[in-house]
Amino acid sequence: MTCHYRIWPVFLGMLALLGGGLHAGNSDPMADDGAQSAGLDRSLGQIDEIVFCVRLPYNDPHWYANISYYCDDETQKAYAGNGKPDIGKLCKWNRRTGAVTVLLEAKDGSIRDPVVHYDAQKILFAYRKPGTDHYHLHEIDVDGSDLRQITDGPFDDYEPAYLPDGGIVFISTRCRCWVNCWKTQVGVLYRCDADGSSIKRLSSNHEHDNTPWVLSDGRILYTRWEYVDRSQVEFHHLWAMNPDGTEQTVLYGNMHPGIVMIDAKSVPGSSAILASFSPGHGVTDHRGIATLISPEAGPDFQPAAHPLHRAEWARLIEDPYAISADCFLMARNKQMILMDGSGREQILYTLDGEGLIREPRPIVPRVRERVIPPRTDEKKTTGQLILADVYQGRNMAGVQRGDIKKLLVLEILPKQVNFSGGPDLVSWLGTFTLERVLGTVPVAEDGSAYFELPAGRPVFFVALDENDLSVKRMHSFTSVMPGEVTGCVGCHEPRTRTPDVYDPSKLDALRHPPSRIEPLEGFPDVLDFPRDIQPILDRHCVLCHDYSRRDGNIVLTGDLGPEWSHSFFNLFVHRQVADGRNGLGNYPPRSIGSSASPLLEKLNQSHYGVEASERDWRMVWLWIESGAPYAGSYAGLRNQREQTVAGRAAARVFVQGADVLRQKCAHCHDITNPLNEQGRALPFYANTANNKRGLVRPTGIYERVVIDNDPQARFSPHVLLNFTRPQLSPILLGPLAKEAGGWESCGAVFTDCDDPDYQILLSAIEKGRADFDSTPRYGTPRFQPNRQYIREMKRYGILAPNDGASSGPFDYFKADQAYWKSFWYQAGPIIRED
Repeated sequence: MTCHYRIWPVFLGMLALLGGGLHAGNSDPMADDGAQSAGLDRSLGQIDEIVFCVRLPYNDPHWYANISYYCDDETQKAYAGNGKPDIGKLCKWNRRTGAVTVLLEAKDGSIRDPVVHYDAQKILFAYRKPGTDHYHLHEIDVDGSDLRQITDGPFDDYEPAYLPDGGIVFISTRCRCWVNCWKTQVGVLYRCDADGSSIKRLSSNHEHDNTPWVLSDGRILYTRWEYVDRSQVEFHHLWAMNPDGTEQTVLYGNMHPGIVMIDAKSVPGSSAILASFSPGHGVTDHRGIATLISPEAGPDFQPAAHPLHRAEWARLIEDPYAISADCFLMARNKQMILMDGSGREQILYTLDGEGLIREPRPIVPRVRERVIPPRTDEKKTTGQLILADVYQGRNMAGVQRGDIKKLLVLEILPKQVNFSGGPDLVSWLGTFTLERVLGTVPVAEDGSAYFELPAGRPVFFVALDENDLSVKRMHSFTSVMPGEVTGCVGCHEPRTRTPDVYDPSKLDALRHPPSRIEPLEGFPDVLDFPRDIQPILDRHCVLCHDYSRRDGNIVLTGDLGPEWSHSFFNLFVHRQVADGRNGLGNYPPRSIGSSASPLLEKLNQSHYGVEASERDWRMVWLWIESGAPYAGSYAGLRNQREQTVAGRAAARVFVQGADVLRQKCAHCHDITNPLNEQGRALPFYANTANNKRGLVRPTGIYERVVIDNDPQARFSPHVLLNFTRPQLSPILLGPLAKEAGGWESCGAVFTDCDDPDYQILLSAIEKGRADFDSTPRYGTPRFQPNRQYIREMKRYGILAPNDGASSGPFDYFKADQAYWKSFWYQAGPIIRED
């Protein structure tokens, strides 16, 4: 199942909203919507020529998946045509004569993202040459002469824009990581000099940045996709930064979920912005509704977005470009069109033949934007952050001044590999990324804080009380560039709000030098449930919560189900741990993390005298506050074959045991839907008609959406099946007589273990265990990372060519740390990243 599991409801809702709820500004804003108007081209004025690309459409449904190869199979490509020869062309259309000139024919390669220089004498674009896998930046004169390559290397460089200081900003996969909820690579913001030298990373994002453009004030406008302990399909909105990467801030969006705001560009002569609002989680090729944004009222003011046309599927557009405040150039499939502020259209040109028109851009001189001087200090490895008042913010009801004593600083960590649309073994639809615990910094009595942060690393904060329990959690990330001093008003504060204290010298925190992050010595900085948490449960919990005693109907042993351990799954099913739950973020105070997790309180003598050591309590606390992951290494992410083995092992029980389940269980449980042998899905959704309890639920990662807060969760395959000790599978213990060692919770359906039907089910589970044993699972002693993990770690230079799992015991925790450390900023001169 892919990460767009709830796109269509959102998509349809946004179509209705944009079609009927938002207006373009007059009494009947779309009265002429779609009407053909032959005279619109007069608005082009002295513009005679327009450059555009021709290429095949992308096959992947995700708006960002159009570069390089898929993680599971490097022979499968995400770019146009899934790796087949493209028909890429860079063309120029003359509106006076109607003539089309081919400036560059890629000859089975691909061309994308053209941008015209300020002097209108040259064109910058991304070009993937025939027989190669990577886009690189190229430049060509507007007459088609003097083609020159700007960047190179085993990366994709694309979506460039000229900078007013003479440099180039672009998106690149040089960040060496994979989408946290899909199987393609990530591209983020970089910049370089005009000749491709001095390549420098600007963004510390581990999800996609897209389509940078320079605002009239000199800042870079771009799309930033992010999700920190919140939904992976809702927040991809507009941000801005200085050309040196400083002052990264939201420009529009990031509070209200939905819509991919992309291909945004400033409107000449105004503060307005034109963008494509691609519905829901986005549409291939950035298709969307051409939308004007008036950002003066702040990033959260939804009425500031004015759609130019109705949100009908056939009318979605691509690549909008503002010629003026009432003239907008864009593409729609094979058409190049003009649109005005009332939604009237004129078709300028229609492509005849194979391919689609993309990125039409006028060949006309334009004014350079303001040049913002650099504010970084490359000799430093840190920056500084000033928090004016942690008590100022949204959704802070019940938080009193003095409650917050410190901030826990966490870092989100990039993925070397990823194979699916969900978090896989990282969590049960909680966090998609591992979160490194950096340490704590103090908060002054007046709510201010002043501290150093490592440069170029994405961090977020948890506000802690005097007992180190969570008060409020950040659901976005921030970062600083080397030597940067930046600040924020408060905690999730409205972006239009200024600090109550206008004189910075009066902030208590600024009366002292910046605090340094105080690490939690003696603890792992990245937590792993099997390694760090299960031993604590074994010491303090399993005596009462194993298969023989099962107090409270909860088992907390480390036995493995189809995906995770029974203990891990049960802690969430029984609401003992409060994580982000893939929601929309900005939860009420003390409703997420350590303060809302009963497990911590139970380790403090309140639960039948259980008293954990300070170290054990602190370890569980760290695990909860760092997202409560299962696998503390991305080596645990499973490729498609490994996921199929897991699905098939679970499916076999319900296929081979189908007759037994119908005969023995159907009178109490609804088991009407058979499973398939492929294990791609287990469609045993409960049908509670006739008061029957669902016997099993789907084992997929999205099950939590279905059964969260549902007492029927105890009938999930995640706890019904035990692939560590098959005879202790609850699907066997429940109907087994107590005298035979069972629970008899379903009655004595099986009087003893020799019952032939019992043996059928046991045999199926044992075969599933054998499948797992053929590829040892994460958290077991014989586990080894898959070949894709090894492949990428070699590509990144973390492992030597001869290193790998096949050569013997492999410390994947150590390898992970080496990979993450390779992202740390090193002080000194900028080095070209080839």
